[in-house]
Amino acid sequence: MANILLILSILFVVISHQCYGSQPLSEFLTEKSFKGAFHADSFNALSLRSESDASAKAFAVHVSPQDGLKEKDKIDRLPGQPDGVDFNQFSGYVKVDCGRVLYYYFVESPQDSSSKPLLMWFAGVPGCSSFGVGAWTEIGPFRVNKDGKTLYRNPYAWNSEANLIFVEAPAGVGFSYSNTSAYYERIGDTLTAYDTYTFLVNRLERFPEYKNRDLFLAGESYAGHYATQLAQLILRQNKYSNQTTAINLKGVAHGNSYIDHESSFYGSLDYAWRHALISDEIYNGVNSNCNLSLVIQSDSCSEYLNSNCNVTEGINPYDIYASLCNSTPGAAPYSYVGLCSTDYVSDYMENPEVQIALHANISTVPYPWKICNDLKNWTDAPRTVLPIITELMQSGIQVWIYSGDTDSAIPVTSAKYAVNKLKLSVKTAWYPWYLQNEVGGYVVEYQNLTFVTVRGAGLFVPDHQPARALALFTSFINAQLPPST
Repeated sequence: MANILLILSILFVVISHQCYGSQPLSEFLTEKSFKGAFHADSFNALSLRSESDASAKAFAVHVSPQDGLKEKDKIDRLPGQPDGVDFNQFSGYVKVDCGRVLYYYFVESPQDSSSKPLLMWFAGVPGCSSFGVGAWTEIGPFRVNKDGKTLYRNPYAWNSEANLIFVEAPAGVGFSYSNTSAYYERIGDTLTAYDTYTFLVNRLERFPEYKNRDLFLAGESYAGHYATQLAQLILRQNKYSNQTTAINLKGVAHGNSYIDHESSFYGSLDYAWRHALISDEIYNGVNSNCNLSLVIQSDSCSEYLNSNCNVTEGINPYDIYASLCNSTPGAAPYSYVGLCSTDYVSDYMENPEVQIALHANISTVPYPWKICNDLKNWTDAPRTVLPIITELMQSGIQVWIYSGDTDSAIPVTSAKYAVNKLKLSVKTAWYPWYLQNEVGGYVVEYQNLTFVTVRGAGLFVPDHQPARALALFTSFINAQLPPST
């Protein structure tokens, strides 16, 4: 658990995360976690450069031969798969650099897949698998039964509306890997964006029928960085590169996403206080003694931050009203994502027959598949991506920010504070949206950005409120506001 929290320190430093492991809070407030500068060796940090910087305008993408690989990647049948599956599944590897490959899982829609858009889904936390979390516990076509061996259909799978891509990125996550150990010394946001973009270009060559298809990017938590930076890279490559086919990016949706460090910190603090999770003394003490402009915080700040541990221990920070797992003796009270079903996913992925069916070349991966791998040397993580979000909005693509309202890790208050920093004019005033005669949440439409809440959902909205999540996604890809009646 301490290793997971070390990864989490790169993502955000918030009160609700600092009580669930042996890692002392003072070690979270490190230079690496707060520096926020790009320093990715020979790679240009496009995402923080201006349009006037010619060196930031485009980069050459290595496209490998893709002949025959689509047919090779097709999945015949997954072990434990239910009967009556009426859609195509593919999985395999895409080379993004010499010695570096990314693993993907692709699910087509069962109806009219040839006319439906592509959705690329990102999981949170550097080191965690969008395939393991997104595909198997949230929006994919299957869920794993408690036996860890058999599958059942997800009635709220998003492939009813789009063709779904899950890529395990960066290399070092899940079944993805690098043959060179030096790679792991410079891994970070910038290199991940480049590799994911290279993956996407090569994958579209492998599936050329999707080259002109509408593309949407979505995800939760650290997807606020992953999806935002990839979107920016796509737009700039479309504008400046010599590619014959531009990627038809239409929108980006962030769910309980880490997009601004200051907003995440103070939003989490306020959420915990307003939901009676911490005392007035802790709340006032943090506000009075902590200064986010500092690399190393004062002892008094650390004392107040650590003092909340006893009062919040035993609460799932990702869904404060959810039951705890306690699936095995001595285990954490919840899984790393607060989803008990990730234990079943891990059991399923450890099955050699499953790995063969998924075309996972486990012999080349120097570690077992896990929901999260510990990427210790994360070299760059900017404190904010709000300037990039502004650039995306100005480009004309859809930008949605949505929040489950029972998450204390990156809560709805953090999202609201981040949106407020953009200083946008309101286009459609705040109103309740409905599903099945109940309030599904609330929505406000700004100029070029839509903010939506999902009632009764934690950080992992598609798992906690699957019907509402699917309704929200359907509205998003159709460029429609959620229904007001």
